[in-house]
Amino acid sequence: MNERVADRDYKYYIFDWDDNILHMPTRIHLEKRQPDGSWRPHAVSTSVFSVIRGETDRYRPPQGRWELAFAEFQDEPDPRGNRFLADTEQALRRVLDGHEAPGPSFATFRRTLVEGRLFAIVTARGHASATLRQGVQRFIDLVLTPSERAAMMANLRGYRAVFDNVTGFGTDAEELDRYLSLNRYHAVTSPDFQTRLLQDGGRPVPAEVRKQVAIRDFLEHIIRVLQRTPAGKRWNPISVGFSDDDPANVQAVENYIRAELSRLFPDVKFVLYDTSDPALERGRKITVAGQLDLGL
Repeated sequence: MNERVADRDYKYYIFDWDDNILHMPTRIHLEKRQPDGSWRPHAVSTSVFSVIRGETDRYRPPQGRWELAFAEFQDEPDPRGNRFLADTEQALRRVLDGHEAPGPSFATFRRTLVEGRLFAIVTARGHASATLRQGVQRFIDLVLTPSERAAMMANLRGYRAVFDNVTGFGTDAEELDRYLSLNRYHAVTSPDFQTRLLQDGGRPVPAEVRKQVAIRDFLEHIIRVLQRTPAGKRWNPISVGFSDDDPANVQAVENYIRAELSRLFPDVKFVLYDTSDPALERGRKITVAGQLDLGL
């Protein structure tokens, strides 16, 4: 049990998943216009889609239906089982075997887990929250070394002892389950997200706006968790890091922080990382409020 966690700063993290933590094999199914004017099936990665998605004269969804284009991003039946979990495991094993580079926030996510810090996964996918949580569990099972896992459990018990005054603990599995339940898992195009968080009156809502709703939910959640700290305990400054590989998402989040979140949460320091440029190992840093380096 690591009681030294009492002296840590309050850093929390929001991660996009695709091309930020992992380069997933999941594909978006489009049709591409040919030189003769005809259209042919054309599957692309998420990173390619982020570049071409505005080229509506050259690319379109099958039958004009985006749900068909993103069929692999839903919790639909698949011969391999759950598609997200299968793709996550494939991507992780390729990283661990040295066949593929990890995403730019892979190491930060790994460190976040080992340190037992709160985090949110916010992705434009359409999976249930439980599916994303299982993906995080798969990451822990495959990536963390025995020593990293031991450090994580010591940190988790330390947080409970220091901030919740807990003296008796469960098994590692029980404590890990409790930790994972404290985090947020938002696939912002899922029916689950639509029902729980999005009040849109039936109007189409862009993915960038949906991510803003998810980010605000995580910040409100953090405040609720911290308010459970017993009276007399020292509160450290709060900082939140957000990383995404899509510049449009990063710009939308930056605008949202400046216009709304910095007013609602004036004591929180925000740092954004645009991880779209593979030449920048940790992405382009954008400090919106405060000057704290989150070390992403």
